[in-house]
Amino acid sequence: MTRKPYGEASPTPEWIKSSYSTDEGPDCVEVAAVPDQILVRDSKTPHGPRLAVAPTTWAKFLPYASGN
Repeated sequence: MTRKPYGEASPTPEWIKSSYSTDEGPDCVEVAAVPDQILVRDSKTPHGPRLAVAPTTWAKFLPYASGN
């Protein structure tokens, strides 16, 4: 896993907000798929840091995040 400053990421990733996030709530996580990486960020600070993980790592993480 790597942490990338905003300027190093893909220029226009398409961000998807977590279905568990609300506009009023404190938990706002967004993800975007770019070539060879899945990006994760806090939607309250869109120009802040983001995590970058390999798609295989993300796929292994999802069952834990969804509770399935």
